Amino acid sequence: MALTPHIVDETAPLKSVILGIANDFGGTPTLESCYDPKPKEHVKAGTFPVESDLVSEMDAMCSILERYDVEVLRPDNIKGLNQIFSRDISFVIDDRLYIANMISDRAEEFEGIQKIMDRVNDGHVHSLPEGVRAEGGDIMPHGEHLFIGYSEEEDFNTYKVSRTNRAALDFFTAAFPEKKVKGFELNKSDTVAKDNALHLDCCFQPIGQHLGIIYPGGFKNAEDVRYMHDIFGKENLIEISQDEMYHMNSNVFSISPKVVVSNQSFKRLNQEMRDRGLTVEEVPYDEIAKMEGLLRCTTMPMIRG
Repeated sequence: MALTPHIVDETAPLKSVILGIANDFGGTPTLESCYDPKPKEHVKAGTFPVESDLVSEMDAMCSILERYDVEVLRPDNIKGLNQIFSRDISFVIDDRLYIANMISDRAEEFEGIQKIMDRVNDGHVHSLPEGVRAEGGDIMPHGEHLFIGYSEEEDFNTYKVSRTNRAALDFFTAAFPEKKVKGFELNKSDTVAKDNALHLDCCFQPIGQHLGIIYPGGFKNAEDVRYMHDIFGKENLIEISQDEMYHMNSNVFSISPKVVVSNQSFKRLNQEMRDRGLTVEEVPYDEIAKMEGLLRCTTMPMIRG
């Protein structure tokens, strides 16, 4: 059946989503082949996750999505390739599905979702121009707003963890003139995971109808935190600590304005969300968290509404 992408925000009722796979993901990488600081920590410590645990965690997530009658699409398995983080391969804004210009280490991942892309109706799949670099973790539609995490040229050329550049911010500003496109420079570190906001969803995410989760220390500029306070209301933003950011507390995933999927180990955050009226579905995702991504990273919504 053909797919017409439709994503206007992070929380509208989810209809169809690509969920990554952990099968044959390649096992523990060499330290030299790690391109994010948190996996490097676990390779050094001998605590890098094993395939069976990763598959089990993603199966638990799939079960929750299917219980809410969501169509779950999975990539074709490419042996030896990490296909867990589907969010960064492509992303949807309104009715446009964009194919990411990814770092060369991950370019092969798109082959795994080619069959899904072939189902998308003509005219809805777009490629990014050469020189425009963006990954889905940095792209966050929010109604009339479009939030984009990015790095200016100096940081983009310095840090391998800088994945979205100024050219992307300029491109999407021109592509969506009717939206209020806002760029947020993020703090980056190739070596210290607690100092690194890999993507915007590693330090911020809207939840519910007017709520959000935020780690102020992930933003390079204090005025950007104040901007979020103005948009959402400071009292509506659940602030998380550096340690909570490190464990990916902002990287939850919304099934609807009333239902959020969260890691079962996020005790304080999960209670806070329940206290604010949300239903929190808990899933074990601690092993995936070791790879510097979590629930939003493993999912790429195709249709909400």
